[in-house]
Amino acid sequence: MAKLLSCVLGPRLYRVYRDRGPARPSRDGDEAAEGAQDGSWESYYQPRTLEKHADSILALASVLWSISYYTSPLAMFYLYRKGYLTMSKVVPFSHYAGTMLLLLAGVACLRGIGRWTNPQYIQFITILEDSHRLGTPEIKKLGRPKALWESRGCGGEGGFSSEGGAGEQRRPHLPPPSAPPSYIVAHTFGRRMLYPGSVYLLQKAVMPMLLQGQARLVEEYNGKRAKLLACDGNEIDTMFVDRRESSEPHGKKLVICCEGNAGFYEVGCLPTPLDAGYSVLGWNHPGFAGSTGVPLPQNEANAMDVVMQYAIHRLGFPPEDIVLYAWSIGGFTATWAAMSYPDISALVLDASFDDLVPLALKVMPESCRGLVTRTVRQYLNLNNGEQLCRYQGPVLLVRRTKDEIITTTVPEDIMSNRGNDLLLKLLQHRGGAVWRGISRGRGGEDMTPEGRRQLALFLARKHLRNFEATHCTPLPPPAFRLPWHL
Repeated sequence: MAKLLSCVLGPRLYRVYRDRGPARPSRDGDEAAEGAQDGSWESYYQPRTLEKHADSILALASVLWSISYYTSPLAMFYLYRKGYLTMSKVVPFSHYAGTMLLLLAGVACLRGIGRWTNPQYIQFITILEDSHRLGTPEIKKLGRPKALWESRGCGGEGGFSSEGGAGEQRRPHLPPPSAPPSYIVAHTFGRRMLYPGSVYLLQKAVMPMLLQGQARLVEEYNGKRAKLLACDGNEIDTMFVDRRESSEPHGKKLVICCEGNAGFYEVGCLPTPLDAGYSVLGWNHPGFAGSTGVPLPQNEANAMDVVMQYAIHRLGFPPEDIVLYAWSIGGFTATWAAMSYPDISALVLDASFDDLVPLALKVMPESCRGLVTRTVRQYLNLNNGEQLCRYQGPVLLVRRTKDEIITTTVPEDIMSNRGNDLLLKLLQHRGGAVWRGISRGRGGEDMTPEGRRQLALFLARKHLRNFEATHCTPLPPPAFRLPWHL
């Protein structure tokens, strides 16, 4: 009976991984890799008929609930105008809702019975329970690489926590809420527009691609998945591919990838440094796929903090061997980590921006200008430029010449690309020290305006590289380069 209850309440099992042996080199043995890939997608977990149909009903109910949740403000307004929000109308509706919940509970029980009759699921739930109860490395090693399931707790490798860790003094503390309208805007459609990857319906649509991408990382590259516990209680889903023991020349360097607002490590920017031969650590924003919470700036910083501590203290990479690579909105967490861990090797920002306010004003009505500015500054303040100026290490900015997202006019107008403003702030901050050094007798008294212009252009070329593509085009592995060092 206890096992049946575990099957009813247990997570959904997606696939059972196959043993693929050691990690595959990124550029050698392509034919063998293709042969392995041909059969790797055949290991999806096959539920019995009862479990399959029950899962379909529950999935449909979940989608309908999500749609109801997002349309509830309009529905409530409509019901209020029609006079349906009265006790005589609400009581019968509550009876219908209660009946529906009982029916769904019955469907969940039927799904549990279907799982109970499946030896593959019984084996999985037994290993999972032993892992939670015993917590021994042997049990976790048995369960971790063999299966992919719906994460609900600190699973994976170790449940690493940042509480009381080295990042305690680095965490930003945002100002307390002060304006109710701004709070409502930020916590309803504001953060969902900013981070569409946290919307359940989108995650449901891309789930097959996420499962396939995660299976590829585990089966072909021997990736290790771990759930990290941030100081705010959010669980951060991560994937680590270790190249230190391989023949790759860059394997000793760890590239931590910070995804965009609709990116996941399974299908995001992680393949770029991975195929370039680096060790990589990917993670999902709070509220994305296997990570819990909501993607607000404070939570984002807390997530980045535990990822950095995990890389340093658990994976054993010293800061000077860590490279931060961010795409788009991931520049916020990357610049925060660079500012907070100044000894890292380098920072690469691809298609990123300096400040969120100009981009938010571009997509909102002019009449909402004041509200948008206050909302962003108080609750969604992604101040990448300010944080970047507090990092003194090597930096490389990748500017998309046809970027349609971070331009404030039209994609063809490269002058309105906010990457220009990010570069300008960086050079103004760092260039001040250069100009002061020149004026102290290092030839600065003889430098002409044209000479200063040439020096500024030289520094700009060293810190910025153009990539002829739109915002969402993946960066090719050969284009991934580390920044220029002085």
